[in-house]
Amino acid sequence: MAGNSGGPWGGGGSSGGGGNRGNNGDGRRPPEGDGPQIPEIDELMKKGQEQLRVLMGGRGGGGRGGNGSGQGGGGGPAITKGTILLGGVAALVLWGFASAYTVKPEEQSVELLFGRFTGIGTEGLNFAPWPVVTAEVIPVKVEQTETIGSGGRGSDAGLMLTGDENIVDIDFQVVWNISNPADYLFNLRDPKQTIQAVSESAMREIIAQSDLAPILNRDRAIIAERLEELIQSTLDSYNSGINIVRVNFDGADPPEPVKDAFREVQSAGQERDRLEKQADAYANRVLAGARGEAAQVLEEAEGYRAQVVNEAEGEASRFSAVLEEYSKAPDVTRKRLYLERMEQILRDVDKIILDEGTGGSGDGQGVVPYLPLNELRRNSAGEN
Repeated sequence: MAGNSGGPWGGGGSSGGGGNRGNNGDGRRPPEGDGPQIPEIDELMKKGQEQLRVLMGGRGGGGRGGNGSGQGGGGGPAITKGTILLGGVAALVLWGFASAYTVKPEEQSVELLFGRFTGIGTEGLNFAPWPVVTAEVIPVKVEQTETIGSGGRGSDAGLMLTGDENIVDIDFQVVWNISNPADYLFNLRDPKQTIQAVSESAMREIIAQSDLAPILNRDRAIIAERLEELIQSTLDSYNSGINIVRVNFDGADPPEPVKDAFREVQSAGQERDRLEKQADAYANRVLAGARGEAAQVLEEAEGYRAQVVNEAEGEASRFSAVLEEYSKAPDVTRKRLYLERMEQILRDVDKIILDEGTGGSGDGQGVVPYLPLNELRRNSAGEN
């Protein structure tokens, strides 16, 4: 075989005449035989590099007769206009994806020009040319909750001192959302920690101005309303961009070690109040009865006084009228007065008086001298 003894890869490697025929590039003779020759690794690598240059748009530079030992072609992959255009389009697409963003209905975006606030993004698809303009998308309508008390940061976080120097364990929740995303991003370093600190401070201020009994019984709604107003005003003074939605007053109890004793004290206080109310009711009932009896006695005395005065005035008026009639007819008036007085005197006396002229004679002989008139009248009265 003249000219190529390297097998299918053309790996003979001889570049001269017949003097070096049958020798490899390093002067060694190939093994005797009729089988195919194994190509060298360097020639395989050169073949692969050549094919890669062709695929990248360069020109292949093979040796004479296709041998890898010949002088190579170009010095690297060639860059064409098509390659530049394709790279530019790909970069533009990637930049567009990096610059476009979407704002949901419950969100708002804050656009920053080199880190400085420039505006609020609208709902829907927005465009912020990256990296000059960046955007922070914030969920402004999502309600977030901070828990203060035994269920929050620690078991002692809700222990507070009341105005009457008692300790009460307070549990409450602050529900909030974002009203101004720009203030929320730039004015608060740790919004959740700030809300917790402000809420706890506001609650301690309110509890310190209240007594224990109203806190445990009837003033929870009033305390929750005052707490919401105080937290909101404090956060507004910070320009925090946070809106307090509501405050949930979960519970107010005495500390756990003294809870049983406190309940006994409360029970005793309630029993005392019940007995005081019973005593007040009895006192009011007795006092009202005494006042009624006193008023009755006063009214009776007033009536008696009026009666006596009226009777005296009537007697005086009657005497004046009799005196006037007496002055007009003394004899007649004297006789009438005599008869009236005798009628009053003899009204209840059991006597029978006979006129002198009874029977037509002046000596009273026209009647039976003796009649048991007294017995008759007594019997008549007994029958009736």
